[in-house]
Amino acid sequence: MRQFDFEEERIKQEIRKLEAKRVLIQLPEGLKREGPRLSRIVEKTSALPIVSADPCYGACDLATADAESLGVDLIIHYGHAKLLKYERVPTIYVETRATVSVDETVEKTLPLLKKWDTIGLATTVQHVQTIDSVKEILLQAGKTLVIGDAGHMKYPGQVIGCDYSNAKSIASDVEAFLFVGGGRFHALGVALSTSKPTIVADPYEKRVFSVDEDARKILKQRWASIEEAKKAKTFAVLVGLKPGQKKLEKALSIKEELEENGKKTCLFAIRNVTPEALMSFPTVDAYVNTACPRISLDDTSKFQKPVLTMNETFVMVGKLSWEKLCREGLFES
Repeated sequence: MRQFDFEEERIKQEIRKLEAKRVLIQLPEGLKREGPRLSRIVEKTSALPIVSADPCYGACDLATADAESLGVDLIIHYGHAKLLKYERVPTIYVETRATVSVDETVEKTLPLLKKWDTIGLATTVQHVQTIDSVKEILLQAGKTLVIGDAGHMKYPGQVIGCDYSNAKSIASDVEAFLFVGGGRFHALGVALSTSKPTIVADPYEKRVFSVDEDARKILKQRWASIEEAKKAKTFAVLVGLKPGQKKLEKALSIKEELEENGKKTCLFAIRNVTPEALMSFPTVDAYVNTACPRISLDDTSKFQKPVLTMNETFVMVGKLSWEKLCREGLFES
């Protein structure tokens, strides 16, 4: 049995309703194996399916330029909720809700949560439909559950790789967080954005664990990167070219800030921030990343030179204290 709902019937109906003739299928890495099967489903509508083989890191990474160059009528974007306000190419979002039960795994977290009474809940779009059952389990265990709904996301409690505003909105009201979902990636984001203990209930592997030690390790790495960047004379400010990552005005502001602090600075436009891409510029001593902040936070060891987030840059130039950054979280609001 598949672990996710791909909404095949809805997709066929939408394609026919829109009379799309050419369809681009965009999938995140964990779902790409479904590409050929979904392509065959689209073919049943008489539309021509094209599967994007490029990486897809979120709804901010919508393949708009690719769709336009291919003359596509419709993008079907799997695995994420709508994020962009406007799309240049008609887009259907299939959130691919998980079909696995989370109850058994959430029950396993209770021993790890025993020293806290008030718990914040965070999850991805794949599991937002389980919030009521998770809440019931924690209430029966005598816990008070708080769910954030003051952020930028589509659903209460929902987080994405770069936006933890729902979690941050309740951080001062809870003692710890429970993250329901697979792996460490999003749970680490919760821990780093709230500075609260974070426990994971992974329903796919049916295991529970803390990410607190991983978060502490990242904080040490980030402080080391800031200290190293202080020695740099030449900076490049990276401007993301993906639809949801383009922050040119913020990049210009960072460039001005660096130059006021005596740093030589230039702007780099880039679609994919990789170690290999940055190695092509040996005369640059350090970078400021205004695109996806997770690249800086999660891939520190892969880059030969410091790649700071915007807030870390403010720490470097003395406009923000490290203590305040850690207290309020590493992610820009």
